[in-house]
Amino acid sequence: MRASRLVTLLLLLQNRGRMTARQLADELEVSVRTVYRDVEALGAAGIPLYGTAGHAGGYRLVDGYRTRLTGLTADEAQAAFLAALPGAAAELGLGEALATARLKLLAALPAEPREHAERIRERFLLDAPGWYDDTHRVPHLAAVAAAVWARRAVVLRYRRWRAPEEIERRVEPYGLVLKAGRWYLVAGGPSGTRTYRIDRILDVRPLEEGFAVPDGFDLTGYWTGHLAGFRARLHTGEAWVRLTPEGARRLGVTPTGDGWTEARVPIESVDHAHREFLRLGTDVEVLAPAELRARIAETARALATRYEGQPPGGRSRGPGHRPPAPDTRAPG
Repeated sequence: MRASRLVTLLLLLQNRGRMTARQLADELEVSVRTVYRDVEALGAAGIPLYGTAGHAGGYRLVDGYRTRLTGLTADEAQAAFLAALPGAAAELGLGEALATARLKLLAALPAEPREHAERIRERFLLDAPGWYDDTHRVPHLAAVAAAVWARRAVVLRYRRWRAPEEIERRVEPYGLVLKAGRWYLVAGGPSGTRTYRIDRILDVRPLEEGFAVPDGFDLTGYWTGHLAGFRARLHTGEAWVRLTPEGARRLGVTPTGDGWTEARVPIESVDHAHREFLRLGTDVEVLAPAELRARIAETARALATRYEGQPPGGRSRGPGHRPPAPDTRAPG
């Protein structure tokens, strides 16, 4: 652990020039006293660095010195491919390796490209997941990733949408895909190649059995075909609707004027369209299909009946009524 930290300290000084003991301690997540000891160890090993006191002081390497310790380890090379997605690297247990790989890559660059790379890091950040996606509930990701790296079969206990909802299945993990902040496993099994959502895996049991990926299998090609099939299955029907300008904007339809716009829109199913169109409220009127129009009318009548009566408890809520404040006490 200390050897890795000494290399990181050396690369930090090479890439950034002068750094104070406090700055180094913050980067390495250690105490200032530990930095002092590490600097002494590097000096004893013959590394030409020196420190100066005062407001503009700090540690730096002798001008012109460059370390040769820029070769990437296996973990660092894997992490480098996830450099645009630090959150993904961290979920795979490669966060520290990614940070070290970046330092080594920067150290290997000449001055001008290195400065350009630093400007990109400072000014651009890719945060792929959506606002309401909880991407941290993937406790079995590390175990699945280990099986992918080692080409070892696993037994999954998995929760799916249709009955039986919970299944147990032996699969051969071919690869992992990160799509819109969510991890997916592509694996071979008794029914051929399938896709499994990592956050729906209930348990993983690694096996000692190895496997070979089928000849001609390509993860990118499989995923491209999987997405095409998903989109083809997604919208199997259409609805005829009237939209206000706001409804047209929210649905991505080009309005025909300042009033209502009629349009045909693709739908996945009556059930799904029922939920989605209710989100638009009074900004949409469904004209067809008749089943969908009837479902929405039935829901609207139920809502009207519910809100016309008094709230539970029988007390009317007048204009001056204020709802009770939420309980912010911690559970337990």
